[in-house]
Amino acid sequence: MSSRLVEVPAERLAGWVQRFCAAHGGCSLTPGPDAVRLAAVDGAVADLEVPWPPLPGVHDAGGDPVAALAAHAGAPRTALVVLVRRGGWAVGTAVAGELTDHTTGTRYVQSRTAAGGWSQQRYARRRTGQAAVLTGSAADAVVRVLGRRGDGDGPAPQVLVRGGDRLLVAEVLADPRLAAVAALPASPLLDVPDPRLDVLAAAARRALAVRVRVDQPG
Repeated sequence: MSSRLVEVPAERLAGWVQRFCAAHGGCSLTPGPDAVRLAAVDGAVADLEVPWPPLPGVHDAGGDPVAALAAHAGAPRTALVVLVRRGGWAVGTAVAGELTDHTTGTRYVQSRTAAGGWSQQRYARRRTGQAAVLTGSAADAVVRVLGRRGDGDGPAPQVLVRGGDRLLVAEVLADPRLAAVAALPASPLLDVPDPRLDVLAAAARRALAVRVRVDQPG
């Protein structure tokens, strides 16, 4: 069995499903609160993950769970986007996938070293200190962006889009000032390069996509 993960923009989801089913000899469809499963005749399976579950509105979409999922994924939510990697951070707000505010910063967190003994401990302390500076700066940036929205620049974020290094992102969101943000419905962690403005804009658009896990017989 081989597996792959793809991101399908919400507006292209119906076409993707049609092509998948046609390519695999037809398929049955089973909706669930967290995913819509396509089980193909040839044994291939595609799980269409529901962003911000559970999946609402199946009946409102004429009983078509794919249409309901596309409408749910593409809804014009206000998102807070937080990306953190060892090379820096990027924070922004977005509505319907388009950035409405943003800020970025660069910091350096040293990679792990193969050195042993005192050298290894010294590098570990330095790396811990660098990471603390990075995550503190990123948390400050989130506070600034949220503060600007509080000054009348739009509604509060409804969802959280995360990307980058899992541990560094978690450290940022652990800041007590961000307790309300950390409690928002959160996206799966996006795999991103070092955060820059173009990467942040792409992540905001990716938040409108449906992640699809495809498993095919070997």
